[in-house]
Amino acid sequence: MCGIIGMFCVDSVNQQIYDNLLLLQHRGQDSAGIVTMDNHTFHVHKQRGRVREAFRTRDMRKLLGNAGIGHVRYATRGAAASEEEVQPFYVNAPYGITFVHNGNLTNTLQLEQDLFKIDRRHTNSTSDTEMLVNVLATEIQSQLTGRDLTPDQLFDAVASLHHRVQGSYAAIALIAGHGMLAFRDPYGIRPLILGRRLSDQGREEWIVASESLVIENSGYEIIRDVDPGEAVFIDADSNLHQRQCAESPRLIPCAFEYVYLARPDSVMNGISVYESRLRMGDRLAQTIAETLPAGDIDVVMPIPDSARPSAMQVAKQLGLEYREGFYKNRYVGRTFIMPGQAERKKSVRQKLNALGTEFAGKNVLIVDDSIVRGTTSREIVQMARSAGANKVTFTSAAPPVRYPNVYGINMPTRAELLAHGRTSQQISDVLGADHVVYQTVENLLESIVENTEIKDLEMSCFDGHYVTGGIDEDYFQWLEQNCRS
Repeated sequence: MCGIIGMFCVDSVNQQIYDNLLLLQHRGQDSAGIVTMDNHTFHVHKQRGRVREAFRTRDMRKLLGNAGIGHVRYATRGAAASEEEVQPFYVNAPYGITFVHNGNLTNTLQLEQDLFKIDRRHTNSTSDTEMLVNVLATEIQSQLTGRDLTPDQLFDAVASLHHRVQGSYAAIALIAGHGMLAFRDPYGIRPLILGRRLSDQGREEWIVASESLVIENSGYEIIRDVDPGEAVFIDADSNLHQRQCAESPRLIPCAFEYVYLARPDSVMNGISVYESRLRMGDRLAQTIAETLPAGDIDVVMPIPDSARPSAMQVAKQLGLEYREGFYKNRYVGRTFIMPGQAERKKSVRQKLNALGTEFAGKNVLIVDDSIVRGTTSREIVQMARSAGANKVTFTSAAPPVRYPNVYGINMPTRAELLAHGRTSQQISDVLGADHVVYQTVENLLESIVENTEIKDLEMSCFDGHYVTGGIDEDYFQWLEQNCRS
C-alpha cells in the first residue's frame, strides 16, 4: 500500500504535491518523495520518514517545474529502511523517465531474469517498482521508430507491459519533455482517479491520485476512475489522450481499501468508503445478533478511527448504547503499517488509552475494522480488562484474514496471520476475549458493492482466491523466506 499523486499544471506544482502527499500520509509512513519536471529537466528529493520529516524549505525550492509526481511509501517488498527503495525511481533511457507505483508485482523472479538477460537492464534495488519502470522503459524503447514519441506508441508499450507483468499496479510516470503517463493493472486492484480544472489562463490542468479526497481538496473536478488496463497520457500541451491497453480488463478492486486503507471521505470505483463501512456495521450487527446470547452486551465501542462508522451502525441495529472508550494519540502512526511485530505492539499503548469510567463493570463489545496479526487486538483486550470491563467481546467488520495478501498489503506470511489455521474459539483464547465475532465474506462483498455494477472484489486474504493467478505453494514458500515481518 502506497499513495501516489501526479500533477500537470500551468504554474509550479511543488507545494501542491507536498500538500497532497500530506492528505495521502495514511497510505504510507516509511518514506516520501517528489520529482518535478521543468521542460527536459527533472528535480528530485526523496527521503525516509513522513512527509513533514522528509522535506525542508531548501528542498522545496529546488523542485522547479509545472509537472510532478509524488509518493508516500509503506513497504511491502524491499527493505523499509533502505534509501535505495525510496520512490520515485528514474531511468535515463529513453528520454528520461521518473516513476511512482502503488501495488505489488508477483512475478518478480522472472522479471529480474528477463531484465538482465534479455533487456540488458540492471536494477540497483530489490524493489518491484524499479523493475516495473525498467519494463516500461524497455517497451517504450521498442516502439520508437523516429525521434518523436506518439501517444499510440506509449499505449502500445503499456499493452506490452500488461503481457509481461503480473500483480497489482497503479502507476504514474513523467517522460522528460513529453508529458505524464498513468496506467492501471487489468484488474484495477489498486485505485487511480483522474481530475481536471481550468487555470486562470483557461488552460486545462490535470491530476491523478490514489484517492478522490486529494482531487477534491485541490479544487479539481473528479472526471472518473482510470479504468482497469487503461492508460492516460497528458502531453506537453496539456492535451489528454486515453486508450484501453489490456485485452480482457475486469474491474476487481481490493476489498481492503474499503475496510481499512482508504480515508472514509474518499470515493473509489464509484463506491463511497464511508457508506460501505456503515453497511459493514449493519451486516455485522446481524451476525452478532445470531451469534451472541441476548442481553450479553451493555455497550458498543469502536477502535478509532476506521472502525467508527461500523461501530455506530452495530450499536444502532442492536439497540445498544454507543460509547467512545478508547482515545487516540494522533501523533503515533497507524499500527497496522508499522514495520515489525515488536514495534506494532509497543505503539498500541502509545496510540490508545482506555477511559476507565466507560469500562468499569460493563460487558463491552469492541468493534475493529479487521484483525490481521492479532498483536493490536490482544493489547486492546488487555487494556479493556485492565480498565475494569466485566466481559470483552471483540468483533471485526472484516472476515478472518486467513491468507497472505500479495497485491500490496503487508500480510506476507501465513504464520503471522492470527486466523490462519485457527478456529474462532482458538482465536478468542489467543486474544483473551470472551467471544470473537467476524463479518462473513458474503456480507463484506455485499456491503461494498451494493448499488453498483461491480460483481467481484479482490478478497484473497479472506478467501484464498488470487485473481491474477500464479500464486501457489511454491510462491508462498518463497514469500515466507524473503519477506520481512
